[in-house]
Amino acid sequence: MLLPQVSLGTANIAGMYSTVSREQADEVLQAAWNAGIRYFDTAPHYGHGLSERRIGDFLREKNPDEWILSTKVGRILKPSVEIHSEISGFKNPLSFDQHFDFSYDGIMRSVEDSFQRLGLNKIDVLFVHDLGDIGHGSNKQIYYDQFEDGGHKALSELKSQGVIKAMGLGVNQTDICEYLLGKVEIDLILLAGRYTLLEQEQAFPLFQKCREYDAKLVIGGVFNSGILATGPGPNAHFDYEVAPKQIQQRVAAIMEICKKHKITLPAAALNFPKKHELVASILIGTAKASSLTRNMDMLEQRIPDALWDDLTKAGLIVNEDV
Repeated sequence: MLLPQVSLGTANIAGMYSTVSREQADEVLQAAWNAGIRYFDTAPHYGHGLSERRIGDFLREKNPDEWILSTKVGRILKPSVEIHSEISGFKNPLSFDQHFDFSYDGIMRSVEDSFQRLGLNKIDVLFVHDLGDIGHGSNKQIYYDQFEDGGHKALSELKSQGVIKAMGLGVNQTDICEYLLGKVEIDLILLAGRYTLLEQEQAFPLFQKCREYDAKLVIGGVFNSGILATGPGPNAHFDYEVAPKQIQQRVAAIMEICKKHKITLPAAALNFPKKHELVASILIGTAKASSLTRNMDMLEQRIPDALWDDLTKAGLIVNEDV
């Protein structure tokens, strides 16, 4: 499935880390549309259904032949008995609780519920969300078994019936991708934070598997939770936590080489993954229309090859030995 080079992730417009009004969310979505973005990614997890509601309302007025939409499966939402002001990092989410279910019935229920929340009759791509996540603890093998015993069959049926066009994994880790490639049908992998200006080597074994089984990548988390956008500092975040000293030092060294080539750190971070032949799309996300426009401008910048060469010579990025 051919994807646009740039796509919009919609976790931020569902209140990730800060409250986002419907008007503010609409401004971001309209700015993305005006900038030419036509691929949007969402998930039931984002705002506990709020992201799907908002992107569905926006796309309903657009020609369905003009846009591509992905959402995720593996979490089931149920009405909550209490109203949460914040949960899972989302401010003012919808009044739902959630639980994991990667079984055949769970996947089918998740898709049906997403269609209802979206209010649309088209979902192009389904990603299995956070399968193999470290937070699963002792349930990790249970969820593996659910997916291998039935969940992947549900996705294959949906694809063969034309309900979706592509299927894959939406994860933060590479090991689950390597494990499942070749065992189940995977067209795309949405990989967040593991192939960035700060991290490369962990993704190389996955790249080899993707070539072997003809899978492409959507790369998210290009700023590694923030530090590649803000630069080093006491409030800089890496992998959703305050960045440790060695990461701060590495980013400072990258910044110095970027300055030499008159390229900003975030521009380099945004453009780095799109050089790879396996990367089908770069997923960006923000809660501000101005930030969206700024990121799109940076993605249009021409980054000199000499920058990547100097970063490689300094041992700050590693090239894959294919």
